[in-house]
Amino acid sequence: MAASSGASARVAWLLSGRRGKSVLKPNRPLVLADKVANRRGRLGEATCVTEMAVMMACWKQSNFSEVICAKEIQAFFQCTAKAEAERKAKAGVDSVTQTGSLKPKQATKLLQRYPNKIHVT
Repeated sequence: MAASSGASARVAWLLSGRRGKSVLKPNRPLVLADKVANRRGRLGEATCVTEMAVMMACWKQSNFSEVICAKEIQAFFQCTAKAEAERKAKAGVDSVTQTGSLKPKQATKLLQRYPNKIHVT
């Protein structure tokens, strides 16, 4: 017996009046919707914070002279370019997130591709 049929049996038992009073009284049918709420994922940690702090400290010491702080500015831009390349490479792998779950857009796409079949009894 599959786990889903066991869950279905449990829900049916809870909905039935066999135990006296019904525990669950759903106000909508117990089926999946054809879409998922489009929530944004958690933001990753900030990158290049150290390089940015060093660059700003240099600017403050040199009265915002870009010539004196050229090395720090270049280091910051290199760090941001590297972080952007890593982000794009990570976004290229668009199948499943690191947590093993689908992104909301992906789940909605699958749910719309395979909508619920309403059984009339």
